[in-house]
Amino acid sequence: MEEDSLPKYQVIKQIDFCYGHRLLHYEGKCRHLHGHNGKVELVLAVESLDRRGMAYDFTDIKKAVKTWIDEKLDHRMILHEGDPALPVLREMNEPLFVLKENPTAENIARLIFNEAKEMGLPIQEVRLWETPDSCATYRP
Repeated sequence: MEEDSLPKYQVIKQIDFCYGHRLLHYEGKCRHLHGHNGKVELVLAVESLDRRGMAYDFTDIKKAVKTWIDEKLDHRMILHEGDPALPVLREMNEPLFVLKENPTAENIARLIFNEAKEMGLPIQEVRLWETPDSCATYRP
């Protein structure tokens, strides 16, 4: 993207949440069920400020996206639909979020981006910090 085509104003809202997952078809330690204290950074971009002088109200972002994350992802196991642990976890009534793809940081970032877009937010990018030093970014 050329610098001239970038929106003039951006705001970034950070949302913290906890989740568990594991990666199928992966040889590293993330092939086991484990958890993260994740941090999402939502980058919203607009061409002009509203009548209040804001690109987007941080409270409105929080109400929309944090509410969705709290209800759907926070303190849940995020697993691939083919994960063999799903039947057992369902039987135990464990909180789950099931994806069609492997629940990598990249795919979770895309999931959150798409949800924010569906909410009508002017989302430009989502970063998911899986650990304090490891981040995946999704932007279309």
